[in-house]
Amino acid sequence: MYRRKLSEWTWLILALLPASVAWGQDRYSPEALLGPQREAMKKLAHIDGVWRGPAWTILSNGKKHDITQTERIGPFLDGTLKVIEGRGYEPDGKVSFNAMGIISYDLQKKQYTMRSYAQGYSGDFVLNMNDNGYTWEVPAGPGTTIRYTATVKDGAWKEVGDRMVKGKEPVRFFEMELKRIGDSNWPVAGTIAPK
Repeated sequence: MYRRKLSEWTWLILALLPASVAWGQDRYSPEALLGPQREAMKKLAHIDGVWRGPAWTILSNGKKHDITQTERIGPFLDGTLKVIEGRGYEPDGKVSFNAMGIISYDLQKKQYTMRSYAQGYSGDFVLNMNDNGYTWEVPAGPGTTIRYTATVKDGAWKEVGDRMVKGKEPVRFFEMELKRIGDSNWPVAGTIAPK
């Protein structure tokens, strides 16, 4: 009797094993994560391409400094990431500002995040999307936040930076107005072939 029960249990386990393996594979398959991430990133497709235009910032000495700002943006990892490189050029063509950002979508938190690298600093920041662009904030000390607000529409990208100090009016320290000047195959161009 013991052998018969053991045999029945063995057959039951063997019968259920393929279903449980298939369920586990679907639940934890890369496509179960990648598909929804790719879909969420479509909301940022309108920023893909090459952009250029005037920008200014207020330097630490209080003077306004004008540059030409460029941005190149493209999808990466089969559309699950957005990669951004920004360069600021002086009138003589020298690069005086260089930044990189990687935008992703977190399915569990249901939020966009940007990993930013600029001027020796880096950090992860929540990217709050709206119908015409986005905002993101950088903590800048007790009671102080840097807020960037972007509007991207019809081939025009305007972004401003404001220093927000608790109890005071915001102070604008950065502004750029870019025009989309073309498509880009960056960053996927130049991948290494298997042979």
